[in-house]
Amino acid sequence: MSAKAFTAADAEAANLVLIGEEKGRQAVHDLITAYRANRRSGTANTKTRGEVRGNNKKIYKQKGTGNARHGDKRAPIFVGGGVVFGPRPRSYAKSVPRSVRKLALRRVLGDITRAGKLFTVPSFAIADGKTKSFVSAISGVTEADRKVLLVGDFDDATKLAARNVAWVQLVTATDLNVEQLLLSKVIILVGDAVGTLAQRTA
Repeated sequence: MSAKAFTAADAEAANLVLIGEEKGRQAVHDLITAYRANRRSGTANTKTRGEVRGNNKKIYKQKGTGNARHGDKRAPIFVGGGVVFGPRPRSYAKSVPRSVRKLALRRVLGDITRAGKLFTVPSFAIADGKTKSFVSAISGVTEADRKVLLVGDFDDATKLAARNVAWVQLVTATDLNVEQLLLSKVIILVGDAVGTLAQRTA
């Protein structure tokens, strides 16, 4: 099975909207930033002087010792004391408007199409569910041996066969995102994936 290079003419015929390099750069940046921010757990936490272990007893009397005036040992100036303005649990989530997401997808699809990294195949399936069969089949589609993105709807046997192949990722056209496209060396659209992407960019 050989893959067919996907061109701008093919995109136009499939009503897949692509845009040039003059637009969409900021949209891509905003979307990638949001993806990475949304993956952050936001669980970093430090204790204030009211939360660290210890009592409120004044460490020594106010006057007559020759030392600076201090209160309890939980003050931030002491080792083991509270932390001032340290990280607290929070959400880093960012929302991106649908129009910006669509613009970013159009821009990235346009870039990879012009770069010759986008290909199409009518179908792709591994009936026996074996990794060896999957590697053999994917090698017949593309010469790339790393960072291959297969976009389409796959049966359970094909997903099983691809599970241990680290350099190939399977994703549906509905779930495909801009970051996956940017991190892949070769993108292969299987079956009706082109039509789904056309609907997402319309």
